[in-house]
Amino acid sequence: MSKVMKTMDGNEAAAYASYAFTEVAGIFPITPSSPMAEKTDDWAANGKKNLFGQTVKVVEMQSEAGASGTVHGSLAAGALTTTYTASQGLLLMIPNMYKIAGELLPCVFHVTARALAAHALSIFGDHSDVMACRQTGFAMLVSNSVQEVMDLACVAHLSAIKGRVPFLHFFDGFRTSHEIQKIECIDYDELAKIIDMDAVNTFKRNALNPEHPVIRGTAQNPDIYFQGREAANKFYNALPAVVEEYMGEINRITGRDYRLFNYYGAADADRIIIAMGSACETIEETIERYNKQMLPAVILIPSNQGTLNIGSKRISDSVEKAVGVNIL
Repeated sequence: MSKVMKTMDGNEAAAYASYAFTEVAGIFPITPSSPMAEKTDDWAANGKKNLFGQTVKVVEMQSEAGASGTVHGSLAAGALTTTYTASQGLLLMIPNMYKIAGELLPCVFHVTARALAAHALSIFGDHSDVMACRQTGFAMLVSNSVQEVMDLACVAHLSAIKGRVPFLHFFDGFRTSHEIQKIECIDYDELAKIIDMDAVNTFKRNALNPEHPVIRGTAQNPDIYFQGREAANKFYNALPAVVEEYMGEINRITGRDYRLFNYYGAADADRIIIAMGSACETIEETIERYNKQMLPAVILIPSNQGTLNIGSKRISDSVEKAVGVNIL
């Protein structure tokens, strides 16, 4: 199939990819994520179909807390559901994130990473919002460019469905969310070939239904509660392999090379930068210049925050100096 190239920003790339896998979108606007929900609403209003031949049902609430509650309820009722947010809006979603993860519901939050209001409000990018969510049980996948937003948003949705673990897919606010690039769009027909429909059908069979009622949201004593928490570990242990599998599928479709960690630079590097976010492309160019000057250097780019032990295996024994960077 011939490649389809389109000019768009990171927000539109995330919206395009997420629309394919979304039946319901619970939304509330917040800078700089608002265009994702706006695009989704526009496409739905004009009858655009997702992978399942449906038009996405868009529900706008009165706050991000309400949007995340809508997401949780919709997932519990058996609809694949998505939301888009940033900064303080993401913090308002945290209570429902614990519930969504605890119930192993396959959704994706697309986040334009943005500074949190501390001594002052800032609408510009850093990772303080997404870092506040690491303990919620959501897996995290980060995109470093507009093209990666398109590709890894698909990986996030596909992995959430098969792995039964919700994902927080994020990219840098403004620096990537509003950067306009000509990128390759992944055809929905290609995505339809690799989605795990058995997992989709299992998710829908487990939905709340008056025809086969179940009890959820009970109160449990510690002996039972922690058995439930331990029982979820197998899904998280299996998740890196699921993500790698779908990265491989996207690689096959696009010809690109996504891994849990991408190692770029000299094989015998004596200095290394571990970085994620929009800084990575600039660092890669710098490393090319370093290597031409016979200064061996490398960048290790994590796509998934939970797999640093996997990435560490690729670091050369020659490394003498390592620096970690979230965003420049």
